[in-house]
Amino acid sequence: MPTIRVEMFEGRTVEQKRAFVAAVTEAAVRTLGTSADSVDVILFDVPKQHWATGGKLWSDKGAPQAAQTQQQQQQSASPQMPMAD
Repeated sequence: MPTIRVEMFEGRTVEQKRAFVAAVTEAAVRTLGTSADSVDVILFDVPKQHWATGGKLWSDKGAPQAAQTQQQQQQSASPQMPMAD
């Protein structure tokens, strides 16, 4: 009886989860030669603030880039002062 644990970011719909566990079960049956009734799939929804890769929380990824983009937009919108000789 294979038990397959899947950890993923929260936010998937029930329909997506149904399709996913059906596909995972089918793959287990096909590759392991077991019956679908013996395959357990356990889903763990993990908030992005509880998951880190490379020492950085996923909830923080993109935040510096967004701040940098905002800063660039503000700089391009502000008038430039001519330089004195």
